[in-house]
Amino acid sequence: MISQTAVHARRFVAEGFAAAGARGYHYRVLAALEEFGPASQAELGRRCRMDRSDVVAAVTELEGEGFAERSADPADRRRNIVTITRAGTQQLRRLDRALDTVQDELLAPLSATERQTLVALLGKLIEHHGGVPTS
Repeated sequence: MISQTAVHARRFVAEGFAAAGARGYHYRVLAALEEFGPASQAELGRRCRMDRSDVVAAVTELEGEGFAERSADPADRRRNIVTITRAGTQQLRRLDRALDTVQDELLAPLSATERQTLVALLGKLIEHHGGVPTS
């Protein structure tokens, strides 16, 4: 049941992000930059649990859209530091709204109480398995 629900959730999220001109990796990177501040690409990979090549591709795409900036780290010129831009923060807000819509669509058959219970239980599972619940 979890696997079947995850398939629907991934599809809804992909469609919601696509409508906003984004992908899941974009959201993960922008959210990490917003929450933790500027970071090296390697640090973004660790925070977002993304492969280094995926981080580079996502940052390149975000930079091309004006949502992130990459600059040389003054402490180590071989390393890039990525920063979210004002436009990136606005895009993150759009993606947050898209996720809210997706969550409402996915959880439509549940009452408010059932939604709260499900979110609490999922958070408990995520925390148990080494993740950090986001809600």
